[in-house]
Order: sequence, then C-alpha cells, then structure tokens
Amino acid sequence: MIKRLVNIGDAKTLACHPASTTHRQLSETEQLAAGVTPETMRICVGIEHIDDIIADIEQALAVV
Repeated sequence: MIKRLVNIGDAKTLACHPASTTHRQLSETEQLAAGVTPETMRICVGIEHIDDIIADIEQALAVV
C-alpha cells in the first residue's frame, strides 16, 4: 500500500482525496458516516493571491 502524506496545516493551497489520505484508516462504512464519499475532494485554501488560487482551480477542473 502506498502511503500518501497530506499536510493540511500548510500555508499553500492544496487539494486532497480524503478517502485515500486523511480518512484512509476508516472502513468504507465509517467514511460514509463521516461524510466522506469516494468522490469527495477537499480543498484547503492557502495564503497565495486569490487570482492564482482561482486560476489553479480552473485549470484543474478543465482537466477533469
């Protein structure tokens, strides 16, 4: 199993997939009870300029 490290307390904006990172130790049932679905993505907004954050999110969404 590959461990993925997520630094939620960072000052930089990041996106993570809770089901495979912060909540990976929980069973699927426990994840669902916590409101984490396989489709859930978490965006932690950092202190970059808002225009940069918006541009990065728009770029990422255009890919998916």
